[in-house]
Order: sequence, then C-alpha cells, then structure tokens
Amino acid sequence: MFWLSHHHEEEYNRTYLLGGVRVCARCLGTYPVLLAVMVGLFKLRAPLAWHWDVPVVLGLTLPALVDWAVGRFRPASGSNAVRTLTGLLLGAALGRSLFIHVQKPLPAVLVWQAALVAVVALPVFLATFRGPRNG
Repeated sequence: MFWLSHHHEEEYNRTYLLGGVRVCARCLGTYPVLLAVMVGLFKLRAPLAWHWDVPVVLGLTLPALVDWAVGRFRPASGSNAVRTLTGLLLGAALGRSLFIHVQKPLPAVLVWQAALVAVVALPVFLATFRGPRNG
C-alpha cells in the first residue's frame, strides 16, 4: 500500500504501523489537517487575502522542510512525534494556500510556498541523491 507510506523498508522508522499498514508520520499530520483547514475556511467563507498569508504560510511550511532536509542528511535522526507535528503545521499551511488556489489559481502565497520548497528541496536532493536502489 505504497500510497499510505512512500517509505521503503529501510525507512520504516519514519512510519507508524496502524492496523498492519505503514503510514508516513509526517503525512499522518499533514493530510487530515489540510482537509480540515480547507473545509473550515470554506464553511467560514474566509477571505481570499489576508495581509499575513505569505509569512504565515511560509513559516508553517518551513519546519517540515527543515526536518525533512535534516532527515535526508542524517537518516537515523529525528522522531515520528516531530515529523507528525511538522506535518500538522504543513497541513495548515497547505490548507490555506490551496483554499485560495482552488478559487483563484496560482495566488502569490502558493507561488511563494512552491518557491520555498524548491529552494530547500532541490539542493538537498542533489546533495543526497543515492542513485537507483538495488533489489
């Protein structure tokens, strides 16, 4: 069930075992919160622009990026509690940016969020790329 856990066996320390199924610790925090935030914002008929959207969304995205980057360089480091917490924050950030995007495609907040992810993820991927897996 790869869609519930995108981790290979050597990374199972980054998952929870729930009912015999591996679930990514960060994703377990991210997706339920993302959905809850989007539903809540729609129900509240939240405005499409708040002056603090960009700094808050970027601030909520950054902890997950930093924790992920550290984990790429030191695979045995970190804890699932921290991964889940950073996932909760990321879910809130994504919930807000996607709420806006669904109604006004490619808003500035989403573009800034994507740029932050790219600026962090690309160098980390390049520095930690291990090539194709054997087996």
